[in-house]
Amino acid sequence: MSRGDRVVAGGNLSLSMRANYGEHGVDEYYKKVGATYRNPLYPGVRLCLFAWLSRWWQNEKGHLTSVDARDSILLFDLACGYGEVTVAFTEWWKLGKDLHRQETSQDRNENQRTPKSLNPQRKNTTPLIPLGQEFPSPIVMAADPYTSEAFAERTGLACDMISFKDVAEGCLPCTVTDLSRQGGQADREDMEIEMVVCSFALHLIESSSELFALLWQLSTRARWLVVIAPHKKPEIKEGWGWTKWNVDTWSPSQASESKGELLHDRVHCRVYKSLNV
Repeated sequence: MSRGDRVVAGGNLSLSMRANYGEHGVDEYYKKVGATYRNPLYPGVRLCLFAWLSRWWQNEKGHLTSVDARDSILLFDLACGYGEVTVAFTEWWKLGKDLHRQETSQDRNENQRTPKSLNPQRKNTTPLIPLGQEFPSPIVMAADPYTSEAFAERTGLACDMISFKDVAEGCLPCTVTDLSRQGGQADREDMEIEMVVCSFALHLIESSSELFALLWQLSTRARWLVVIAPHKKPEIKEGWGWTKWNVDTWSPSQASESKGELLHDRVHCRVYKSLNV
């Protein structure tokens, strides 16, 4: 399922990804490297997710905590690879909770010196936001037909071995994990998916009809779709259940517009909002 054209080594075959796909085919390549796959562009993935998650919570927390009265936030890590999305989401949540505790402690003792941000202020860093007690329990579920072993090794969490085709037919992971309970299992029944994040994989669906089937099915189950890639593919067309979202103005945008997209370390992040939930 993924992931760019940069020359890589280590857990991947020592060729460019384009050459790997050309020699082995996408499915066969990931069968060969599924247990050892690594994404060399993870720093950009992490920054994109930190930026998206912070903007999402700043703009949506009022609705989620008062109107919906959510007690959990479910993130679906689709084509999860080595767990880059789950790791970044977990880190963002933990650092946000730590920042809230620091600010609360500082309020109680103004003479105590407390950093204003847990992020070093250097190029390409994304400021964190404090996450207080109102933040719902963070829940994750993951799927990848090839890299479940690598995902479990990296995260210590379960990954269901289901494919894009399975998801398009209505199949979702059976296992969900509550990060606030130190890896405790959660009950997915009737739990709405807040966001689907697909990193370095969606562009590998070559058939337009298969991509439509997947995206339409997801649009009936999730509020947000976050596509992370080394380029601006695939094209998600109008009528497929999603509207492109400008994360700067927090409003719908034209599918052809690049305004409101995120870009960090050559990694692109595009966000879409469901029209069906």
